[in-house]
Amino acid sequence: METLIGKKAPKFTAKAVINGGEIIENYSLEQFIGKKHVVFFFYPLDFTFVCPTEIIAFQDKIQEFDKREVAVVGCSVDSEFSHWAWLNTELKDGGIKGVKFPLVSDLSKTISENFGVLAGEYDYDEDGKSIFVGAPVAYRGLFLIDKSGVVRHSVINDLPLGRSVDEALRMVDALKHFEEFGEVCPANWHEGELAMKATAEGVASYLGKLHK
Repeated sequence: METLIGKKAPKFTAKAVINGGEIIENYSLEQFIGKKHVVFFFYPLDFTFVCPTEIIAFQDKIQEFDKREVAVVGCSVDSEFSHWAWLNTELKDGGIKGVKFPLVSDLSKTISENFGVLAGEYDYDEDGKSIFVGAPVAYRGLFLIDKSGVVRHSVINDLPLGRSVDEALRMVDALKHFEEFGEVCPANWHEGELAMKATAEGVASYLGKLHK
């Protein structure tokens, strides 16, 4: 699969539910160009099992993303009406009521396909009829998109494997640190820790300080 890293994120305009219950017709990530970084993540389906744990985990940390000027946006192949119903169902009943960040509807599966996370593909049967082979849902893909609309980080998990919201925040911090200071972020780096210059001397200095 061709990576999107270092390339402009695929453009789309789609229906979405925002603010926990308002359906809009023409939602696009283009609104954030020049203004915010974006964490755009895919999940397989509404009213499932691992998916609500991830979505609620993002909502629980939404203030951390807000203070970093990062927009969090979710997307699945469900309709906007399914999103709306799920967002208005109590947690105790399997819903995600209280989630306020946007959920995009990718009913046509074209957004998932363009981002390379569709868990299957269209093909033809022996009679020449179009069929879908695989699971017609999105893998658990996550894309960190900078203010210029370029994808700087991505991770794609198989359907059973939930993601780490803390890791998404760590990658946001690493990107913002690089953008501000020009320093690269070594393994397991967290905000406030030692970073380094991308030179042989910088690596040597970092490792020397780390292991002295």
